[in-house]
Amino acid sequence: MTLAMADVAPSDSGLASGLINTAAQVGGALGLAVLATLATGRTDRLLADGQSSALALTGGYQLAFGIGAALVAAAIVLCLAVLRREAAPHVQVAFVGESETGEAA
Repeated sequence: MTLAMADVAPSDSGLASGLINTAAQVGGALGLAVLATLATGRTDRLLADGQSSALALTGGYQLAFGIGAALVAAAIVLCLAVLRREAAPHVQVAFVGESETGEAA
């Protein structure tokens, strides 16, 4: 959240904070809904194939957890690739009595 708020003007900070929090809540709810749908579909398919309820539920949850873990790994890789530290600007220091080329005046 700090990174998302870094370049926001103080007068817009409340709006930006609300937008970030809303996006996080909606994204989390949507992600959970998708993973639950995938887990339920997998469980139903395994039950139709004759698996026991325990094995079918385990298979559904395993699919959802695996997809969730893959998405977290992809997010980490994306963050490492996109969010790089900016190099410190090169500052040249001139001492009193020294010209811009570094020679004594």
